[in-house]
Amino acid sequence: MTQQVDEVPVERWRGFFERPAVWKAVAMTVAYLGYYLLVGLVIGTVFGDEVNNDDLLSTSASIFFGLVLPIAVGAVTLLGFTASIGWLRRVFGRQDVTGRRPWMWAAPALVVVAIVGHVGATGWSSWQPEQIALIALLGICVGLAEELMTRGLVVQMLRGTARSERFVMGVSSLLFALMHMTNLLSGIKASTVLVTIVYTFGFGVCMYLTMRVTGTIWAAIILHAFTDPTTFLASGGVDESVTGQSGTWSLLAAMATILMIVFSFVAVFLVRGRRRAPVVG
Repeated sequence: MTQQVDEVPVERWRGFFERPAVWKAVAMTVAYLGYYLLVGLVIGTVFGDEVNNDDLLSTSASIFFGLVLPIAVGAVTLLGFTASIGWLRRVFGRQDVTGRRPWMWAAPALVVVAIVGHVGATGWSSWQPEQIALIALLGICVGLAEELMTRGLVVQMLRGTARSERFVMGVSSLLFALMHMTNLLSGIKASTVLVTIVYTFGFGVCMYLTMRVTGTIWAAIILHAFTDPTTFLASGGVDESVTGQSGTWSLLAAMATILMIVFSFVAVFLVRGRRRAPVVG
């Protein structure tokens, strides 16, 4: 009898998320974003002396407490949340949408080219080994947290509403882009944040297509995990662009990034597909 009573709240909790709605996808994103900001505020209060807000990548301590720890806590929390609603298999298993097309491979290809350009454009001698290691760890945490949130939980929720995959791709990518509006709270100029939103929408579309064409979210997580750290290392800062830098590698990265954005807006009109029967568990 006690066991049955204990199972009731769990079933209600999971049942709430099994009744999909667009507003729930938005609410999950907002809730995660608020939680992430709160975690960052607490960490900043406790370890604020370790963080260089003018240059977050200047020291190992600043990288860890200012960047790595908040997103790591967010990633672990998202994993726990996903498990609590019974969606681990649904999110991390094979994708349940048909209609993959050869043109979709352009999305991961452009992301890989941009990553290669960033690696080639990086002045490796200006970075300490521990800084590189922590920035790589940051990339892993960002890739897991942001892909799990938007290409995982949000996409699965939107697919459950029986909307088209074009809708799923567009809304999930838009939510991903709008998450980066929080950069305004860090004192970053509005014009820079606007450019970031446009870029992250395009990147979000490419991550959706990467997940779609490979059939797994892990491909998007891995590419995302390489994108952020190589961008930081090449540009020398957070939310800095490599497009204004000279050199062949920087030009390669810039051209791939521009093509990625253009391609993503074209892809909005090309994407098709439908969801298979839901995966249970």
